[in-house]
Amino acid sequence: MRTFNLTVIAPPKRLSVSQWADEYRYLSPEASAEPGKWNTSRAEYQRGMMDAFSDPSIHTVVIMSSAQIGKTEMLNNIVGFFIDQDPSPVLLLQPTLDMGEAWSKDRLAPMLRDTLVLKGKVGEARTRDSGNTLLHKQFQGGHITIAGANSPASLASRPIRVVLCDEVDRYPIGGAGSEGDSVALAFKRTTTFWNRKMMITSTPTIKGVSRVEMAYEGSDMRRYHVPCPECHEEQHLKWANVTWEKDDPSSARYTCDGCGSLWSDAKRWGAIKKGQWIAQSATKGVAGFHLNEIYSPWVSLCDMVTNFLEAKKSKETLKTFVNTSLGETWEEEGIQLDDSELMTRREEYTDVPSGALVLVAGVDVQDDRLELEVKGFGNGEESWGIDYKIIYGDPSKQNVWDDLDTALLQQYQNEDGYTMRIAASCIDTGGHFADAVYKFVKNKEARRVYAVKGSSTPGAPLVNRGTRSNKGNVKLFSVGTDTAKELIFARLKIDVFGSGYMHFSKIYDEEFFKQLTAERITTKFIRGFPARVWTKTRPRNEALDLNVYALAALAILNPNWSALKANLERKVMVKEEQKEMEMPQSIRQKPRKTIPSRQRGGFASAWK
Repeated sequence: MRTFNLTVIAPPKRLSVSQWADEYRYLSPEASAEPGKWNTSRAEYQRGMMDAFSDPSIHTVVIMSSAQIGKTEMLNNIVGFFIDQDPSPVLLLQPTLDMGEAWSKDRLAPMLRDTLVLKGKVGEARTRDSGNTLLHKQFQGGHITIAGANSPASLASRPIRVVLCDEVDRYPIGGAGSEGDSVALAFKRTTTFWNRKMMITSTPTIKGVSRVEMAYEGSDMRRYHVPCPECHEEQHLKWANVTWEKDDPSSARYTCDGCGSLWSDAKRWGAIKKGQWIAQSATKGVAGFHLNEIYSPWVSLCDMVTNFLEAKKSKETLKTFVNTSLGETWEEEGIQLDDSELMTRREEYTDVPSGALVLVAGVDVQDDRLELEVKGFGNGEESWGIDYKIIYGDPSKQNVWDDLDTALLQQYQNEDGYTMRIAASCIDTGGHFADAVYKFVKNKEARRVYAVKGSSTPGAPLVNRGTRSNKGNVKLFSVGTDTAKELIFARLKIDVFGSGYMHFSKIYDEEFFKQLTAERITTKFIRGFPARVWTKTRPRNEALDLNVYALAALAILNPNWSALKANLERKVMVKEEQKEMEMPQSIRQKPRKTIPSRQRGGFASAWK
């Protein structure tokens, strides 16, 4: 009698996302600090978050979290699972197309290469008709499309079963232009699938306008509870329970809610391995997860306290800590500045103050003039207003740009006796004279004269990496104007000399301060969602724009402050030695030790 091996025709075993990852996933060396086989127990809280995608009773997953909890790799596991175990049409929506392309190249491609079960399931991009491009990849039974929330064309009407919306708090205000809200458009594409899966994830931003916070509050609001190693009481981990001795981050411990015992990092990580997700309300198809950095196995309490002590020195860095380390929204105070009060802070200085280690410039282009401000920056980005010029004339005429070139080449006297030049400049292209700006900056990149264009995308970086995909084929930087304005207004509220303080000399008049404070943040509903929008309170705001462009120039320059300070100290010493050598022999001081010439130069020498 013939026997049959039934295992040969048995269906593949059903795995959850975490089980699939533990069995098959390999972390790539260029995409992970811990390359090799995936192990969910390394960060046990990830299991429940990933397995929500395998739960047929859940159609939407919301993750509001800090950074450093492994969210990107969980996202990769979910994508890998659907390619291998449950082939489906998948859409991954990133804030911008550029970010989508970066994920495809830096995350997806290495995973497809190094996770053996995925190898060969997606056609090679170099193969004709492979269905594999940077933003669209086909596999048997499905495909994955990578799109940007800023691109309506990438949200076409192709049916999608799995939609993964990443970093939604950084999506453009108003969604995909006239097409509507990006998330709503993406979710609408799942309508025909009874087994659809949708995800919203992000580090949160501002309370009241954070999209991920609103989504989390509409979910079952799960928190990860861990048992105390001493009394076994289950609790979710809170920043308020982290304690340390004054100015000693290494003494940081976590305090139990129940017995008050102090947990070391080892005890904390051990407790996390035994934790569980507990919902605060009924699920109703939407599972929400909130997690902060205290849970991360890659961050010690000492690291967190060190970061907090540094962050609390200014409002903008504390806000970043709350968003990215605690995974919580920042409750913004109303931003109101009194221009007349700022004017009373003007100081008497004509030369560049010694604290200013580098000069940068911002240039605003108007229909009948160019406006230029030169600012000095020092340690902690303390700043000094140095010069303000208005160059009247038609920006379509060459003579106006010749005058600007002369202004940008001007040398300024430092109060210690040496000269300084403008190290970097940013010129706005957002008006009617973009072509004229491109022409002006074309051959001036070596002088760090750059073209910039404003972007009001929420959470956009102060400047991006720059691109040459423009009419002038010049390096064009996108400037996060909302980010810059919030930073400027926060610094204008600092009233103690030091990090972030903004100094103004007597050259600035009443009109300048009115323009500097000519905008305020208002909350508007755009396509049904609340958004924080900067709106003008006066017709003219050039002074504020110039400060935005100066900050962008500083960010592009990214100076090495310690190297700059050392270089300028050498220049002062050399100046003093020269003065002393010019004195009569009888009154000279004891010779100072000179600085060998081989030590001079380097990063800062080009700005002499």
